[in-house]
Amino acid sequence: MVQTTKQTELEIVNLPKRGMPVTIITGFLGSGKTTLVNQILENKQNLKVAVLVNEFGDINIDSQLLVSFDEDMVELSNGCICCTINDGLVDAVYRVLEREDQIDYLVIETTGVADPLPIAITFLGTELRNLTRLDSILTVVDAETFTPEHFDSEAAFSQVAYGDIVLLNKTDRADPKKLDELESYIRVIKQGARLIRCQYGQVPLALILDVELTQIENYQQELEESQQEDHDHHSHHDHSHHHHDHSHHSHHLENDGFVSLSFQSDRPFDVHKFEYFLTEQMPNTVFRAKGILWFSDSPLRHIFQLSGPRFELNPEPWLGSPKNQLVLIGRHLDLDEIKTLLNNCLAESVKL
Repeated sequence: MVQTTKQTELEIVNLPKRGMPVTIITGFLGSGKTTLVNQILENKQNLKVAVLVNEFGDINIDSQLLVSFDEDMVELSNGCICCTINDGLVDAVYRVLEREDQIDYLVIETTGVADPLPIAITFLGTELRNLTRLDSILTVVDAETFTPEHFDSEAAFSQVAYGDIVLLNKTDRADPKKLDELESYIRVIKQGARLIRCQYGQVPLALILDVELTQIENYQQELEESQQEDHDHHSHHDHSHHHHDHSHHSHHLENDGFVSLSFQSDRPFDVHKFEYFLTEQMPNTVFRAKGILWFSDSPLRHIFQLSGPRFELNPEPWLGSPKNQLVLIGRHLDLDEIKTLLNNCLAESVKL
């Protein structure tokens, strides 16, 4: 049964004590993962939540946009979390577990090109299984832009295929017929998934936290393969086959052709030149972009979000020294050409 929801108060009362519950939030580029994390942080009430944020790029924009970027935040090293799975994720989880103030709940926000499987295996097939409890994999879907061919992406397919909960986000932008077709498609890819329609990631937390939807037996084959590779690694000391190795889990990136471009500058953009870049020069294979932008004719910073054909700029006061920070993610991009175009958008001089 599809649940259509609006924001309500947190109804979770007594979280189980058998290991810290973990929710993995995944979803394709621009689906609304960070917005959902913000909703969790704003409505968690007395629940002590730690968030691990991970991005595909050299500049971590999302961590600067979260409403609770403080002691509740543990930030992973940049890169696709399913590829830098080695000790980075495990160490970050241990830092959460070892905190003086006990954490009630752990939320992991993956990058939009992550395959959630190796992240799940890390919790189910390592020493973390005795200290944590994988509660669910939650997949956020942009109901407006998602299609079964979603950018021919293995990652997008895996995110749905392993989702215990699928949030159909941005339903206000989607045609009702398309919503019904999308739900039918998802039910074929992941039977038994909990489907929830929502807007702006607004969903009662009792529907998505502490739901105990992860079925460990569904991962038995992957767990056995992972343990066998680990055994082979220790037996032969062959690092090329270790189950934590980047090469084992990152094939979807090569197959999908995803690359990220990070751009920073201590000079502001000319707003007209930047607008021309967005509308006339930026390749249509850029699926996602986000940044904190500085324009020469404005005293405010501008939060920039682009997802598919849509983009928005929201002005806010500066929290530090003005500078440009921008990340673009797409397929088969000419990074040097795009950097040249962005440099050409910089203002000749700064208006004081």
